[in-house]
Amino acid sequence: MTPESNDPSNDPTHDLSGSPAGEPRGEPSPDLPEALLREDGTAPHEGPTRCGFVALIGEPNAGKSTLLNRMVGAKVSIVTHKVQTTRTRIRGLALEGASQIVFIDTPGLFRPRRRLDRAMVAAAWTGADDADVICLLVEAHRGLTEGVEEILKALDERAPRAPVALLINKIDRVRPEALLTLAETLNARRDFARTFMISAEKGQGCADLKRWLAAEVPVGPWHYPEDQIADLPLRVIAAEFTREKLTQRLHQELPYQLTVETEAWEDRKDGSTVIRQIVYVGREGHRGIVLGKKGETIKAVGSAARADLRTFLDRDVHLFLEVKVRPEWENERERYDQMGLDYDGRKGR
Repeated sequence: MTPESNDPSNDPTHDLSGSPAGEPRGEPSPDLPEALLREDGTAPHEGPTRCGFVALIGEPNAGKSTLLNRMVGAKVSIVTHKVQTTRTRIRGLALEGASQIVFIDTPGLFRPRRRLDRAMVAAAWTGADDADVICLLVEAHRGLTEGVEEILKALDERAPRAPVALLINKIDRVRPEALLTLAETLNARRDFARTFMISAEKGQGCADLKRWLAAEVPVGPWHYPEDQIADLPLRVIAAEFTREKLTQRLHQELPYQLTVETEAWEDRKDGSTVIRQIVYVGREGHRGIVLGKKGETIKAVGSAARADLRTFLDRDVHLFLEVKVRPEWENERERYDQMGLDYDGRKGR
């Protein structure tokens, strides 16, 4: 594959722009940095600005990534039916009136067994430690599981000051009376700042949650431009899109034994983008599974990922995938740096 250029212009970091609905224009706000004012000098909102970090925590597959995408209004975190899909902390940005809410989508909290597991759990707790508000997602149909109980105990020790909101998710899967019982049980276990009944997938209850969070984050200037929707390099987002398609396509344990890295990125003069990625697997046999018969699997993955990237980037995308065997990738510090994880599992980044 073509070696990656050292030209800084080929390093598309922090360039995730969206088109959130604009608020009525008002007078310039003294709390808003000049760089965030509109071209005519007016502010995109009224009143003092607020900005804060909201950590989404919970067991694997609790719906954190789905909720993040719902709040941001765009797909910035991958979603699959398999647990432990999110591997690093992804920051998604949402606006609500004068508030900028920085959502932190964390890996699911579970009992770590491997080095990668430990790094993922460390990243989740670091996201909670850094937050102004913590949202604990609990699946309505699963209730107070052993895993949720462990998270509650850890919250007592690790987050004694930050307000914690209880988000009972997937409410469409249970009867209303069961929801009330679960809410009473969980609130008896901990004094939550607020309890919300939501469906991250369908949007139920999400508007009320967003308004409450907008009022909870502290007063202060926004950390990011108005049109930015995530704080993550485009290279990483692109690799995650491909990993999502691989996870959806493959079965059993294989999705957890591979990783995807964007090796090269080129924005062409015609407005299109060329992206070259490597899929690393641990065994030669896994390489054959990822490729599929006559390359059918990797072709299907590439086609699906390319379609998502075209929509996300709003431009034509040429995606090239290569599968390589790297037996010890899970034990290489460089791979963890690429994923934004701490190799020693002490903290996330």
